[in-house]
Amino acid sequence: MNRQVRRVGLALTVMFLALFAMASSIQVLRSADLYKDSRNVRASYETYKTQRGSILVGGTSVVESVPVNDAYRFNREYESVLYSPVIGYFSLFSGTDGIERVMNSYLSGQSSAQFFEQINALLDGKPVTGAAVELTLDPDIQRAAWDALGDRKGAVVAIEPSTGRILAMVSKPTFDANLLAGHLYGPVTDALKTYSADEDQPLVNRAIAGDLYHPGSTFKLVVAAAALESGSYTATSTFENLDTYRLPGTNTFIKNSSGSTCGTGETVTLEYALIRSCNIPFAMLAVELGQERIRVQAELMGFGQELEIPMDVTPSIYPIELEDSQLALTGFGQFDVRVSPLQMAMVSSAIANQGVLMKPQLIDLVVASNLNVLSQPEPTVLSAPMSRLTAGYLTRMMVDSVEVGAATRAGISSIAVAGKTGTAENGPTDPYTLWFTGFAPAEAPEVAVAVVVEDGGGIGQNGTGNQIAAPIARMVIEAVLAK
Repeated sequence: MNRQVRRVGLALTVMFLALFAMASSIQVLRSADLYKDSRNVRASYETYKTQRGSILVGGTSVVESVPVNDAYRFNREYESVLYSPVIGYFSLFSGTDGIERVMNSYLSGQSSAQFFEQINALLDGKPVTGAAVELTLDPDIQRAAWDALGDRKGAVVAIEPSTGRILAMVSKPTFDANLLAGHLYGPVTDALKTYSADEDQPLVNRAIAGDLYHPGSTFKLVVAAAALESGSYTATSTFENLDTYRLPGTNTFIKNSSGSTCGTGETVTLEYALIRSCNIPFAMLAVELGQERIRVQAELMGFGQELEIPMDVTPSIYPIELEDSQLALTGFGQFDVRVSPLQMAMVSSAIANQGVLMKPQLIDLVVASNLNVLSQPEPTVLSAPMSRLTAGYLTRMMVDSVEVGAATRAGISSIAVAGKTGTAENGPTDPYTLWFTGFAPAEAPEVAVAVVVEDGGGIGQNGTGNQIAAPIARMVIEAVLAK
């Protein structure tokens, strides 16, 4: 009998310890993740018991919770649609997204860093107040990027190369978060249905997510970096200067965008091909380099990586198991190469920062209601994708591209701007995707920029990256340099 009692006692002890461990795991280790989960409706209801923290840009609140006379006590108010793709929304009926979702534990006062505030609130019988989250966005640069993009569909990203701080992130079309933040079921769900059914996908932050884009000739920066880093090529390495090039193993021919040779000589240098953005030399170079070398270079620049800023960034893609004809097309950013605007801003940022790529970051500071600093992310090196020498060669080519090459409309008087355009094809009759990426001032970079414009900027296959995307980038750079 005593033996059976001991067995039962032992079993109960083991069960108690297992239950204790599981409860501790959920309450301590997984609490932050659970609060981030947009499916956690209970977390959403819980957060309405507290005054949710503000979100600030440039020291000014752009999102705050205001008292209301209903069961939920507070309602979220968003100052402007300029920040909607980044900040997202906090909705009783539609869940959360953006900064509102990934920083929910801080904003709602439920993070482990606010443990003592939670204890004090419990003792005082008052709900804890959420922490304030300050973003790295600069309101003037964000406004400049928003205005420059105008009514076009696309995105703009501006990064401080030496730190990875994201100064601007615009995505259009976008949405009004106030329509999703109300406490009346009907209007909120109607707004969500309207946004969700919109074929232009206004709820998607095109700068970091969505279906991604063909990078077109902006990808030549990655291929050129791979070539220079291989040690087998220099800026003056030459290629046969053809007016047409048959893709290996096919009867398909490609041309340069000019429809003729790349300059007038019998051969063309790597440097000249990048400055003039010629496709054929880069198709030949990609085949010579091989897909593994290009892939390694792309991955060093962030392709294929799981990245949080702190929102998840959709990994950019350099395809695998390529035939030589497909490999040739990747040399100028076609076939199945797909990128986010943030990714192309990272490529320029690495070149601008002398070969060192800093991790992009949107969070500047998290401050509790008692003014204690809860989090202040430090600049972090993500990778070193190229030598300082390679970065210097690429910078010189990009400056020449803006001054005398294919990216002249990004030029600013008395400032050396480094840049590369792209005009990506999406199908025989589909509008082009227009690109610019670059940085300035070239000798002491303050900002790296990527601009993408969808649907050919409204003029189908008649637009080019230099015509439409480059001037947008120039206006963003001017806003940075004016500060």
